[in-house]
Amino acid sequence: MTDLITTQLVRLDATWGAEKADVIRGLAAAVGDAGRADDLEQLVADAFAREETSSTGLPGGIAIPHCRTTGVSEPTLAFARLDPPVHFGAKDGPADLAFLIAAPAGGDATHLQLLTKLARSLVKPAFTDSLRAAESAEEVVELISQALGEPAAAPAAAATTPVAASSDGPRSLVAVTACPTGIAHTYMAAEALEAAAEKAGVEIAVETQGSAGSTPLSPETIANAAAVIFAVDVGVRDRGRFAGKPMVSSGVKRPIDDADAMIAEALRYADDPAAPRVEGSVSEAGATSGGTESFGAKTRRVLMTGVSYMIPFVAAGGLLIALGFLFGGYDITGDGQAIAVDNTFFNLPDLDELGLDNALFDSAFFAYIGALLFTLGAAAFGFLVPALSGYIAYAIADRPGIAPGFVMGAIANTISSGFLGGIVGGVLAGMVALWITKWKVPTWMRGLMPVLVIPLLATLISGFVMLVILGKPLAALMEALSDGLNSLQGGSAIVLGVILGLMMAFDMGGPLNKTAYAFATTGLGAAATATDAPELKVMAAVMLAGMVPPLALALATVVRPGLFTIPERENGKAAWAMGASFITEGAIPFAAADPLRVIPSIMAGSAVTGAVAMGMDVSLRAPHGGIFVLFAVDGIVGFLIALVAGTLVAAALVVMAKSLGRTADAVSL
Repeated sequence: MTDLITTQLVRLDATWGAEKADVIRGLAAAVGDAGRADDLEQLVADAFAREETSSTGLPGGIAIPHCRTTGVSEPTLAFARLDPPVHFGAKDGPADLAFLIAAPAGGDATHLQLLTKLARSLVKPAFTDSLRAAESAEEVVELISQALGEPAAAPAAAATTPVAASSDGPRSLVAVTACPTGIAHTYMAAEALEAAAEKAGVEIAVETQGSAGSTPLSPETIANAAAVIFAVDVGVRDRGRFAGKPMVSSGVKRPIDDADAMIAEALRYADDPAAPRVEGSVSEAGATSGGTESFGAKTRRVLMTGVSYMIPFVAAGGLLIALGFLFGGYDITGDGQAIAVDNTFFNLPDLDELGLDNALFDSAFFAYIGALLFTLGAAAFGFLVPALSGYIAYAIADRPGIAPGFVMGAIANTISSGFLGGIVGGVLAGMVALWITKWKVPTWMRGLMPVLVIPLLATLISGFVMLVILGKPLAALMEALSDGLNSLQGGSAIVLGVILGLMMAFDMGGPLNKTAYAFATTGLGAAATATDAPELKVMAAVMLAGMVPPLALALATVVRPGLFTIPERENGKAAWAMGASFITEGAIPFAAADPLRVIPSIMAGSAVTGAVAMGMDVSLRAPHGGIFVLFAVDGIVGFLIALVAGTLVAAALVVMAKSLGRTADAVSL
């Protein structure tokens, strides 16, 4: 087991600082000192990004920062016993035992299974007490190696062995656990649920949907279970298997904190006809323990599901079209598809016959390449609205919603209602499909429902409503929106840029940021293959505004390093690359440490950038990439001016605010 942890990766009585960022950097440095880090900064950045998703502090004084990362090429575990303990977000106080689990981005399942055994051991007091009492690094390595050498835990076997349920004996439960990375919390939650069930005298089978793979629960086990527990921060795969079961749902950390209560709640729900039950596809992130989800959270989840599945089409299509324009010129929009289809590399007419006299280098070969790229990009763009609509329906009704949702997206294109029609059509198709899934049908008909009845009826009903009732109003609304964007000139365009900039910087990847980004990307889809559309300007303003916060803070750490802590200065080095790549989250560590000074400053800078970008008519065809997609920018000079202006403003305001704050602190002393 020395290939996973060695004495070089152990630190006893470490004193790295009072913040969890200090501990993560200290553990990462241990990985680097042991020669196990291919890219130390990437490892740190990925660990920080995982920490922002949800805290990794656990009850009992444990912290397990972890990530999948390209910063290591082999699974690595670093351990530190902290003195003094450091808060990692656990309810019961700071952590004195910290593990950094670094799994390669393409790590194999064997090593991941070993890491899951460690995660399970962490909820056992005997194991953690032994680590606290260890007197040497060698003893720590031996303890961890023993934990990793234990027999495989029960869930995989339970998943394939039916658990009987009878009125004479204890009832059984089933559970699913899953966290975003699928490395630690997934398995610790499973271990905690199993321990609590054993204490309560109840049999439980847990399906861990983690990075080490998942062995699905057998249909017999699910059928015999009295209730199901979903402890997940991501969607449950094949959720429909549990349809009709009484349900307790929560985030993945709840069973680690309070597994006994979840087991008791599941048993209580098993006897309660009014208990929440599994139906359709419901994301558990943010859900309450009773399985309910607020209207606002559900609306945001549904829309963001559609947008997230749509973005790859936007990215591929937008970049391909931009490259098509680069090689073939803007005239490619006319006969680009015909040129690509009617000609080949071996049968190229001259440039005049192609009708593309502004192709790169005035070359028929490059004109043809441009036509090919444009045709591929236009084809990808053709799926934008159907993908948006289809996956909105999927978020509402699971698999039965996909087919009618895609059809409604195609109908939205047909009636020229654009992404607005796609959103409405997706919601309509999902709701109709979900309604049909609730029908009580004869046993012989159940097999026909998902493959024939639901797609047919959901498409028919929602299609009728879209074409006959909603088609013209939605088309008119989309036309009004397009006219409104086209009419934005001068001051009104600048105001829109300011608003988008403020939204992008306020929560740095949170709901407002994602709302502005979703507005831009859906608009980019609506612009399709246009060469000059206001939606392209909105996309430019949004991406530029999102690049400013990390770049400004990185600059501030260089200009006035004395105003920042050592960890912040280290974060500043990574923030250069993150800002240049349009990863706004690179500013989060700074904002978390000093929100009252940092957030208003970066909001002002992003607002300036958004205003300048809109005022200078900068347009962008790519939804992501930062400075690495300059070939997709129209108005590169304006792009750079807007970026530099906002970065300088934000950096200056941060330095000023922190300088004034330091003066005030000195006076108060």
